[in-house]
Amino acid sequence: MRFDLLHPADQLVMMMSRIYNRGMTTTSGGNLSIRDAGGDVWITPSGVDKGSLTRDDIMRILPDGTVLGPHKPSSEYPFHLEVYRRRPEISAVLHAHSPGLVAFSIARVLPEMRLTPELESVCGSIAMADYRLPGSEALGDVIADSFAEGHDVVLLENHGVVIGADTIFRAFMRFETLENSCRLQINALRLGRLRPLSAEHVRIADAKRRPELSEFIPSRHSSGERALRRELITLIRRSYAQGLFSSTQGTYSARLDDGSFLITPYGQDRAYLEVEDLILIRGGMREAGKTPSRSVGLHELIYRTHPDVRSILVAHPPHIMAFAVTEAAFDPRTIPESYILLRDPGRIPFGASFMKPEWTAAEFSARRPLVICENDCVIVTGQSLLNAFDRLEVAEFTAKSILESRDLGPVVHIGAEDIADIDVAFRLGD
Repeated sequence: MRFDLLHPADQLVMMMSRIYNRGMTTTSGGNLSIRDAGGDVWITPSGVDKGSLTRDDIMRILPDGTVLGPHKPSSEYPFHLEVYRRRPEISAVLHAHSPGLVAFSIARVLPEMRLTPELESVCGSIAMADYRLPGSEALGDVIADSFAEGHDVVLLENHGVVIGADTIFRAFMRFETLENSCRLQINALRLGRLRPLSAEHVRIADAKRRPELSEFIPSRHSSGERALRRELITLIRRSYAQGLFSSTQGTYSARLDDGSFLITPYGQDRAYLEVEDLILIRGGMREAGKTPSRSVGLHELIYRTHPDVRSILVAHPPHIMAFAVTEAAFDPRTIPESYILLRDPGRIPFGASFMKPEWTAAEFSARRPLVICENDCVIVTGQSLLNAFDRLEVAEFTAKSILESRDLGPVVHIGAEDIADIDVAFRLGD
């Protein structure tokens, strides 16, 4: 989708709909704006249901201050205008009251920005602004002052967050990434002490390169490939809707009968992927004109090492990832289904997935279909695409149950004798 070719009003409606539907704002909360090439500012209205906005609801503020549209612009539009005045390179401003970021704003604590390697590079510099009355000139001043200092994200004491970017999609991407990280940090603190990355770890991850693959032009697309493309898109969209994926994070691949495989592209919004965006990998070459996920080499190694694996998922769900950013061990012997699907999860050090891919690929087995990569991701394998997705879903649900059970008492895992009975009853040989 060429998001940049959509009218500003359509962009605002699309982004507000995503924010609302993902539970990151309320009916009355938050506001978005875009400054177009002519200097007009398009902004969401005041007092209109954020869950049912249309393009006709969007307000327009001309450079001379004239307001056009059927409603009043957001009552907080003055700080949008002031941010644009102080930072001419910013063309979009997002303000919202998402639960994770509000939790930090009412604790008046900045989130840890090095739990995962991409957070700083995606979100930029973050600051905390003093509390001021909503809609007041004083609030606009403290927000604009923080942006003038070079920050792209400003957390507001007892209020929410303001994010600026060159496009509204990039502002949304920063918002979603930061909100997910806040939820991850809150979850992880229930398990124990955080283990953030060092600056050197972040530098190493940023230097990770996409593999150089030769191109080929497929002569034909089999019916099996076409069916698999459709199935992949269905589950990618479901993964996004369930919060297992984010707009820019999450990789699926699935193998075809001839040994080739399909994989998600690099840097494209997971919410809007279509069947034609998926990339066919065959014999170490990529489908012409497309850029696959940076983990494509690891996927190829796992398939080569384990002929029974038919699908691989790389994801960053906020509950299972809590185990990746602490020392806590993830033990799925909670209910029979969790153990049957997840068995004996592995854990590898940060960076191993891209610095030691052969060693990482060898970590998987029938008893180890899931591996946690510290401060990075979770990798799940399956004997089918649906099997891999089911395992990812069960892993996240299991992690959530373990976290929530801590408010009730110590977790009691299924005992060794009962596990042995499950192994026999369900034929779970090694």
